Amino acid sequence: MLLRPRPFLLQALTPLPFSCGPLAVRRTLSAHAAAAGAAPRGDAPAPARTRHKNSRKAEPPRVPTDTALFFPPGVDRDAAVAAEMLIPGSNIVVGPYAGDARVKEAEFIGCSAHARDCPKDDRPEFAVLGRSNVGKSSLINTLTRRKEVALTSKKPGKTQTINHHLINKSWYLVDLPGYGFAAASKTARTDWSSFTKGYFLNRDTLVGVLLLVDASVPTQQIDLDCANWLGRNNVGLTFVFTKCDKVKKGKGGRPDENIKVFLENIGSLYPRPPPWIMTSSTTGLGRDGLLLHMSQLRNYWDNEAT
Repeated sequence: MLLRPRPFLLQALTPLPFSCGPLAVRRTLSAHAAAAGAAPRGDAPAPARTRHKNSRKAEPPRVPTDTALFFPPGVDRDAAVAAEMLIPGSNIVVGPYAGDARVKEAEFIGCSAHARDCPKDDRPEFAVLGRSNVGKSSLINTLTRRKEVALTSKKPGKTQTINHHLINKSWYLVDLPGYGFAAASKTARTDWSSFTKGYFLNRDTLVGVLLLVDASVPTQQIDLDCANWLGRNNVGLTFVFTKCDKVKKGKGGRPDENIKVFLENIGSLYPRPPPWIMTSSTTGLGRDGLLLHMSQLRNYWDNEAT
């Protein structure tokens, strides 16, 4: 039994046509939300764009056309939304619960082999999930702007426990084991899947899952399967497209093209569109926007979910 029911996050799965007309320019959100949307509150400018191995210089990523919007708590779904109220590179509308998104401090609290061993305080948390080479640890380090807050490795599958990072002494980022790592033993893969699912189903303070998807490669069935499982179990999620600065030779498709195909596939699983955002740990793309999005879900959780 949940100590804190998640009514808003569960509503994200109720049927609604997966479509959206043009954005009408009409101010329907509060002045506070407008200010947050116009200037996401990060604690420093994004790092400069750099060239890197196995990539050619890419154009700025483009948001797929006819994007279905995600309306956060406090915003009516039939409200007209001005284009500037969208978080850049996403389908996420900025609402009245958006607040201070700065990361002032990050502390590694500990690792847990089972969901029952996780911290037992009442702080809200976001779980970071994805394939083993999708860039989970890099995203956590980018969000916190601290080196090695989460361990990164050239060998996929480094994370094998549930790792809690306390942000600003008020909420958690949780690094979960990656799925789909073929080099791990079959027994280990089974154990990881079992305790990760147990975490999702029994963690009372889980606000939502950041499901990372590699935008530099075509849609992977294992990512769709994971999204389907989370949806069927009423676990709220945000799709975080990683590596949006990369265009890989021989792998097929630009990041924006791969994202469009992925969203088309997800449309059949989620009649009401989940939130999504484009990111890059190399350039800092999407960093401030993702933190702003998390702030409005977290503030709603803290103030309204009872």
